[in-house]
Amino acid sequence: MKFNPFTHEHLPVFERDGYVIIKNFLSKEEAQLMYQTAVDDDVVGKNSFDLNDTQGLRTRLALWYTPGEDIYSMYSRCEKVVDAAEMILGGTVGHYHSKLMQKEPKKGGAWEWHQDYGYWYNNGFLFPQMVSIMVALTEATKENGCMQVIKGTHKMDRVNHNMAGEQVGADMEKVEEALKKMELVYVELEPGDALFFHANLLHRSNANLSDNSRWSLISVYNLITNIPYKPEPDSCYTPIKKVANEAIMRAGKVGFSDNTDFLSREIDIKFKEEAVINASVLS
Repeated sequence: MKFNPFTHEHLPVFERDGYVIIKNFLSKEEAQLMYQTAVDDDVVGKNSFDLNDTQGLRTRLALWYTPGEDIYSMYSRCEKVVDAAEMILGGTVGHYHSKLMQKEPKKGGAWEWHQDYGYWYNNGFLFPQMVSIMVALTEATKENGCMQVIKGTHKMDRVNHNMAGEQVGADMEKVEEALKKMELVYVELEPGDALFFHANLLHRSNANLSDNSRWSLISVYNLITNIPYKPEPDSCYTPIKKVANEAIMRAGKVGFSDNTDFLSREIDIKFKEEAVINASVLS
């Protein structure tokens, strides 16, 4: 199946900007199959939870750690995805987590400005040797709340984070200064397009007030030598059992098993409380 891979030619762009967009990283058929599987998957619904933004609108997500044999794991384990993560990080990677982001029409909430490592630093990872790979399962546009990034902000290193609604957001003084000096980019994607982004890249998204859903699947990879000193699933420092790129289509509509290790709403609340305490100490 023809696709556009992440190659060594993309590395200088990633290092300069903190992100790379690749069109047609997955086929439209692969993206549609994953999307339809997720929509019909009862386990997704049971294990998704809402986070309110500062306006009270809700963004829904399901997050899990250890990849299995489902179609979503075939994506996170397939050669073209894992090879890209290893190329970016310069070594063998483990799977930290994946998440299905579900912004429904008219009510999908915003994500405040943040760096992912702003969260993960407090989870015990000493180094930002982590990368996220997001694939669009539906169209992502300005109208339905596509991701926004500030080009080059990964070079700022980690900034402090505090509560913003039910989310943990970056220090807005730093964000506002960054916006004066660096370019704001709207990451508009077609189904199957992918965004590769650095753990310290500042990013956000607006609420989805359109008539169209915006769903994406984000898999996060960690260099296996970057072992957290706090308890985290073994998958984040265990080499991934890669599968062929064709495994996504071969999997068909195979959803989650009942023993998938999802992040629960209770654990997420506890994490955010700890993050605020840590952020206040560091301020």
